[in-house]
Amino acid sequence: MPGLFKGQAPGSRRRARAGRAVARADSHRRKEARASGSARPAMLLRPLRGWAALALRCFGPGSPGSPASGPGSRRVQRGAWPSDKEREKEKKSVICVEGNIASGKTTCLEFFSNATDVEVLTEPVSKWRNVRGHNPLGLMYQDASRWGLTLQTYVQLTMLDRHTCPQVSSVRLMERSIHSARYIFVENLYRSGKMPEVDYVVLSEWFDWILRNMDVSIDLIVYLRTNPETCYQRLKRRCREEEKVIPLEYLEAIHHLHEEWLIKGSLFPVAAPVLVIEADHHMERMLQLFEQNRDRILTPENRKLGP
Repeated sequence: MPGLFKGQAPGSRRRARAGRAVARADSHRRKEARASGSARPAMLLRPLRGWAALALRCFGPGSPGSPASGPGSRRVQRGAWPSDKEREKEKKSVICVEGNIASGKTTCLEFFSNATDVEVLTEPVSKWRNVRGHNPLGLMYQDASRWGLTLQTYVQLTMLDRHTCPQVSSVRLMERSIHSARYIFVENLYRSGKMPEVDYVVLSEWFDWILRNMDVSIDLIVYLRTNPETCYQRLKRRCREEEKVIPLEYLEAIHHLHEEWLIKGSLFPVAAPVLVIEADHHMERMLQLFEQNRDRILTPENRKLGP
């Protein structure tokens, strides 16, 4: 734009440019002030909205601790109202059937599998027999000192998966548990000298972390109490390939650990009330005993039983 400042002195042109810069700065500040003025109420409301949402979560409408209940109900007890997830869990229960090898656990689970609103989870033995083509279960029975940690690491993982998979029925019956994997089978490997202390400590640390951080709680333990000799005879009759090398002494050791844990309570904390069923009987008698104990096993109010 030539000629716009024609005839003006250089000093006048500099003052004019400075004046326009000041005017632009003033205009920019006024716009910022107007914007911040309109945003300030929204900024002030944010913490209020957060507080209101918290209050609504803590107090539900019409609850005894809600503001509408009167001035005497101002104290908020954290966790006073269980979450939807907690309320859902209260309606369901987990029952673990424990016992020696060939004590009748599968028979027990099959008996209750047709009951209304009951889901059955068997031991994931097929996984222990085939991990991408390897059979850690068979390897452990052949050489426990070499393969004990390998198997029990995978057992702990697969049993954790059993405990934490979504429960669809009111009652879940599980064959054994992550607790017996640690308290019976890992313990037996260590006591018998077939698991080095470092392996035992590592597995124990992992198990303790699971107890602290994962929900592996159970509501009842059904202990099928069986004489080791009875288990040995049943084991020979069913002829599972991996079990052909199991000696009677091994079954006796497993039996004593079950007794220490579930009967005497001297080994480890018992994870739930214990219902003991003597399981040395023949099949027909065992089915009668399962029927006689049906309500004690499946009915919640009858599960508060001591060992």
